[in-house]
Amino acid sequence: MDEGKMDENEWGYHGEGNKSLVVAHAQRCVVLRFLKFPPSRKKTSEEIFQHLQNIVDFSKNVMKEFLGENSVHCGEVVQLPLDFVKQLCLKIQSERPESRCDKDLDTFSGYALCLPNLARLQTYRFAEHRPILCVEIKPKCGFIPFSGDVTHEVKRRVCRYCMHQQLKVATGKWKQISKYCPLDLYSGNKQRMHFALKSLLQEAQNNLKIFKNGELIYGCTDARSPVADWNELAHHLKPFFFPSNGLAGGPHCTRAVIRELVRVITRVLLSGSDKGWAGALRWGPGPRGPRVCEASPFGRSLHRQGKNSPECSGLPKGCLLYKTLQVQMLDLLDIEGLYPLYRRVERYLEEFPEERKTLQIDGPYDEAFYQKLLDLSTEDDGTVAFALTKVQQYRVAMTAKDCSIMIALSPCLQDSSSDQRPVVPSSRSRFAFSVSVLDLDLKPYESIPHQYKLDGKIVNFYSKTVHAKDAAVMSTRFKESEDCTLVLHKV
Repeated sequence: MDEGKMDENEWGYHGEGNKSLVVAHAQRCVVLRFLKFPPSRKKTSEEIFQHLQNIVDFSKNVMKEFLGENSVHCGEVVQLPLDFVKQLCLKIQSERPESRCDKDLDTFSGYALCLPNLARLQTYRFAEHRPILCVEIKPKCGFIPFSGDVTHEVKRRVCRYCMHQQLKVATGKWKQISKYCPLDLYSGNKQRMHFALKSLLQEAQNNLKIFKNGELIYGCTDARSPVADWNELAHHLKPFFFPSNGLAGGPHCTRAVIRELVRVITRVLLSGSDKGWAGALRWGPGPRGPRVCEASPFGRSLHRQGKNSPECSGLPKGCLLYKTLQVQMLDLLDIEGLYPLYRRVERYLEEFPEERKTLQIDGPYDEAFYQKLLDLSTEDDGTVAFALTKVQQYRVAMTAKDCSIMIALSPCLQDSSSDQRPVVPSSRSRFAFSVSVLDLDLKPYESIPHQYKLDGKIVNFYSKTVHAKDAAVMSTRFKESEDCTLVLHKV
């Protein structure tokens, strides 16, 4: 990319999260990612450069090792003309969701991260002329805590995502509770995975987006987003899954197209990928927590049928979901067990502030940092070194819990024998595909107290809400029984 010849009209708004904003090039398969800051918070150009370089180093030296060479795209830090950045900021401002405008794009340093556009197949530098469909899934945490430090019994039965739904709906973040449960998606059981993906399609929230030729066609940004329209989505997807156009319109067509989409995504998620050293995490024997979340509608239906657990399929060890789950499970102690260790590190830093650099809290995220993450011992010897290792593992685990998986699909051409990319079949067509991971910034050390408070808030609200509902159900049943008359018959 020639940084000296930048035209803001060649770039368009792509999306943004809490800490960064992404624009995509109209022709080339690249995006620029800019940091965002509150208006009151200013950082020097050097600090912003180092922040972005740390993102690159962490992706390259840690997450690429865990998740595989082809799944993680590190990118590079580039310096852009300030005039270009300012004009670009003005151009895209009207497209930004109102809920994200509390932070401003960095227009002062000129630094950005240049990355491949993961809404495209990762083979060519320029946009292909064949149609591209991309599904972005933020799967969230796929296990229930197994740590002995967990004090809230409900956390051993209900996953974090399902508990958090209650609080998010109550505070107006979302309109209604999603039926999606991460444990269903991570189960490896096709029936449960289909249910999870359909639930995401029904209530996408910020956990699912679908792009067609790089343009967002499905997904929402906040509670004010319009209700998901499956008919409109099916209209976009029909040429991909039923290219001969032999399928009539209407509800049957919509259901058939959605069913094909769900099956193809499931096959891709279960497919093997390149080597990643998540297998280097040597978990000991013994159970790692329940496989089913009690709050999942799928789990509840099993319970009503008298089944404690579904058929156990398990994820193939080569698939990206499996490797992501292994990294998530670096959260060995849960935040309840981790927080006292964080306080131990904090006390040490209060006494020896100059040691912060030696402890690698702010980097460098190099080979030495990665190697320390492989120590899965949970026997606390009382040292700062033990506490620091668990804190760093927790930060990496939280990063994996919040990452997104991008699946790019493109219909295979008639003569695709020379195509080296993996292929997944559907009923009427075949797709070349690529699978990538994004949102892999290491979670900040400073966010741990917030996570501890949030965990307590989520659990307490869920417990109070569910207990209130249970009490209401029991009260109704009791009232219904008040008018009963007992009749005795002589035998």
